[in-house]
Amino acid sequence: EPMLSHVFIGTNDPERATNFYRPIMEALGYPLKFIDQERGWAVWTSPGGARPYFLVGRPFDGEPALAGNGQMIALLAPSRAAVDEVYALAMSGGGRDDGPPGPRPQYHGDYYGAYFRDPDGCKLCVCRHDPD
Repeated sequence: EPMLSHVFIGTNDPERATNFYRPIMEALGYPLKFIDQERGWAVWTSPGGARPYFLVGRPFDGEPALAGNGQMIALLAPSRAAVDEVYALAMSGGGRDDGPPGPRPQYHGDYYGAYFRDPDGCKLCVCRHDPD
């Protein structure tokens, strides 16, 4: 059983967020499950349609989406090259650097990751825990 059911990231601009995350999720092999225009949600799933789901959208309460300090979502990458590719996609798609791709031996010997902020300021990590 996976630990998580789903992760939801708030956005103030659902179309911009969908356009930002679509190539990133594609590069990681996470297929788009659906887009709900009315709610302003886009949902990606793990390969095979299994949970956890990754959602971006307008907050349920209708208030503005705010990025949290100390909150981060880390996505697994199938290779170090995918970490590099996703980071480049994030930078070219309007993201902000929060740590370029590279080894992080302070975490463990095989860790390779990159850190960035999406256009709404939410912090994400893309990482590989195993050697290629």
